[in-house]
Amino acid sequence: MNFYDARNIVIENVNPVPPEKISLSESAGRILAADITANYNIPMFDRSPYDGYAFRSQDVPGELNIICEIKAGDFINIALKKGEAAKILTGAAIPEGADAIIKYEDTEFTAEKVKISKTFRPGENIIKSGEDVKAGEIIAREGEFIDSGTAGLLASQNIFSVQVYRRPVIGIITTGNEIQELQSEILPGKIYNASHYTFMTALKLAGFEPKFMGICQDDAQKISDSIIESLSTCDSLILTGGVSAGDYDKTPDALKISGAKILFRDIDLKPGGKCIYAVKDNKLICCLSGNPASALTNYYAVALPALEKLSGSKNFIPDEIDIILANPFNKRSPMMRIIRGKLIIRDGQIFINVPSEQGNGVLSTMAGSNLMAVIPAGSDKLPENTRLKGFII
Repeated sequence: MNFYDARNIVIENVNPVPPEKISLSESAGRILAADITANYNIPMFDRSPYDGYAFRSQDVPGELNIICEIKAGDFINIALKKGEAAKILTGAAIPEGADAIIKYEDTEFTAEKVKISKTFRPGENIIKSGEDVKAGEIIAREGEFIDSGTAGLLASQNIFSVQVYRRPVIGIITTGNEIQELQSEILPGKIYNASHYTFMTALKLAGFEPKFMGICQDDAQKISDSIIESLSTCDSLILTGGVSAGDYDKTPDALKISGAKILFRDIDLKPGGKCIYAVKDNKLICCLSGNPASALTNYYAVALPALEKLSGSKNFIPDEIDIILANPFNKRSPMMRIIRGKLIIRDGQIFINVPSEQGNGVLSTMAGSNLMAVIPAGSDKLPENTRLKGFII
């Protein structure tokens, strides 16, 4: 099974978390749980784009009497009559009777009069009410990410609280007799818990609430107990280690003991092919390699789109883009391979600068990587400027 098929299976087994209402000031980066419609036109009134003069188009060319000044925020209950103009500032409301605006620098004026030497069409240089947004239209849709523009648009409508999907809580369990936590003297044969911090950071950057559930030794019952306990407080789990077929790879047995339903085991992918995906109590369990680089590759390719769907996002499948190798990749790929690297824009095209080390256990080349390219199964060594498909991470 390739990772595309695996990704689809996982996505089909995930549904969004429940919504909650929060203040607009707390909404940055959240996913909307309902469509939002505009309460008002934007602009709310016809207004001036310039510092200049408002007048009746039928009165020009000609010299007009200046009868008032209108600043942004002013409301002047006055209607222009024949031969009259109003001095007006940027953003100010157009007075009744006026149907055109001219910039200061395009006129000759004194404190009392302004001379306009050309003709104007009705409506010229006037920003009309509703030109940006019309009352009643949908201005933000369910499943969309709240960015700065969306927040500003909602504020312009006096919307101060929003219905969003709750941030999914994703539990992290690391397994292995060799795993040791940080801030302790390393013991012979042990390694520090890189997977914990790798996934805490990856999940935070993706907008989730990561929750570290601890280290489990290679014991099926203990791993099962941790899975069951973790699912009582988490919306999904990422478990690293123990997914191969060795004597001490206890994750498959742990899943069976816990009562989880295994969706599939292993995919045709390098690195990151060793994995198990399962569900229990309608919650997704992503069991990935104990090698952080392999686990992270599988996470971006298979797990993350499903977790994005869990968060309520409608854009959970990453856009596949055309990528060009900026340097050769000198390994054969009997099975589908995903390589990581850094995005470069050159002559309007996307290139990937690929570090030479791409092994299963090489985490250092993940640091700073923001692009993944997919090499089809059966590929030979690839020269510079080879065209591939891939996705941004």
